[in-house]
Amino acid sequence: MRLRRVLKRRFSIAAAPLAVRRHVAWYWRLPAVALFLMGGAIVSWYCYDAGMRFAGFERGSTIEELQRLREKGAALEHEIVGLRSKGTQSVRVMQIEQATQNDLAKTVKTLQDENAKLKEDLAFFRQLMSSDKNAADLSIYRFKVEPGGAAGEYRYKLLILQGQREREFQGRVQLLVSLAQNGKKQVMALPSPKDAESGAFNVNFKFYRRLEGAFQVEPGSLVRNVQVQVFENGSALPKLTQSVNLS
Repeated sequence: MRLRRVLKRRFSIAAAPLAVRRHVAWYWRLPAVALFLMGGAIVSWYCYDAGMRFAGFERGSTIEELQRLREKGAALEHEIVGLRSKGTQSVRVMQIEQATQNDLAKTVKTLQDENAKLKEDLAFFRQLMSSDKNAADLSIYRFKVEPGGAAGEYRYKLLILQGQREREFQGRVQLLVSLAQNGKKQVMALPSPKDAESGAFNVNFKFYRRLEGAFQVEPGSLVRNVQVQVFENGSALPKLTQSVNLS
């Protein structure tokens, strides 16, 4: 029964119509297939390019824009390098100018100090020339005590003038420093034993003698008064005293 149905379906009137087709060799089919694929690729590329242009991403303009941005970036980088170089040069110039200004300020300060010292020396020599040669008393023209640069450091200046000029004055100078340390009052005598042995405070002059130096106290100590005493050799009592109050 099954065979009869198959034969009836193939050879009866209800069977599918017979179609006669021309046989095409494979070497003719390959070019046709290649042309079909090429056409499909061209159509696909055209659709892709049209879609890119429609979206605003045209390839040619994008490449040109990218090249323009690269050139602009290179120009900006070159400009940044130039600005950095100019900035470095400006910083160096400013540093040189600052150093020059600091040197000038130091020079001006030094000249001002020297000018003040010269004025003091001029006034001193005027007084020395106008003083009585027969005056026997010693005098202290100026005695100054000022804080130094370091903590607990003090600098002093002393100028001793002798009115009688026929003989030399030989003696020594002593400083008595009154200070408060930890709430207690103390007196420190200068010179120290080491300075006394070196003869740093010994004086030997006929007209005048200038003494300059520094002394150190414990950090936190408050110096209230400094007294200078001038002793003549062979005398236990000071021949001249003068004090300076600091606080």
